[in-house]
Formats: sequence, structure tokens, C-alpha cells
Amino acid sequence: MRPFHLAFPVHDLAAARAFYGRLMGCREGRSSDHWIDFDLYGHQIVAHLSEDARPAGVTNPVDGHDVPVPHFGVVLTMADWQALADRLKAAGVAFGIEPHIRFKGQVGEQATMFFNDPSGNALEFKAFADDAMIFAT
Repeated sequence: MRPFHLAFPVHDLAAARAFYGRLMGCREGRSSDHWIDFDLYGHQIVAHLSEDARPAGVTNPVDGHDVPVPHFGVVLTMADWQALADRLKAAGVAFGIEPHIRFKGQVGEQATMFFNDPSGNALEFKAFADDAMIFAT
């Protein structure tokens, strides 16, 4: 699978560097005074400085939770998902949706968690016990 590329707005590059680099553990790539490349589990994400960056504030009901839209993240292995959840909890990150198992006992059962970066961008990280369930119907 080829890596994806995602560019998104942030209102503070120093805060983005601290969040994605130090907290999330993303290796930093190229950067300028207006953007920073990060390696998010092998994918290229780029934080672009925009003083007008504001979260959308839209949600969609999913399995009893209000899921923020838009959001982005990565499907991790269960071990990597748990390690990330533990690291975020230890750092005191406020979760929009706490780490939990969604669709328990159903097709597509998954571990999921939602949280925001310092600019309000919503992130979801998830994992499946069986990756064959990622696109199950």
C-alpha cells in the first residue's frame, strides 16, 4: 500500500510540532516558516499555518457517539493502538470519544478513540482484531 498525503490547517506551528512530533512521536520531515511535514505511521501529513484555522464543529451519530466530521487518522495494529492510547492518557490528552471498542460483537468491531490537536483538528485512531473486517459489510 502506498502512503497517503494529507495537508491540514493549524493556527500555531510550534504547538503542531510539539503535538505531532513529541506527543504523537511523528518524525519531522521538511519544514518552512509556513508548514511542517510529519511521518504519521508511514504517511505524509503536512501542517500548514493558517491563522484562520478553526474546527468545523460538525458531528455525525455513530454507535451512540457524536463523531466529529471531518477527521483523520490511521488504522493501527491493536498493539500500536493500545500503546498510543496509553501514551495519550498518560499525557493527559482530553478525548472527544474515550478509547473503547465500537460495534462490539458485530461485523466491523473495532477499537477507536477521538481527540483533537491544538488547532482543533479531529483525529481518530482505530484498530481491528481482524484486519479483514476493515471493509466488511
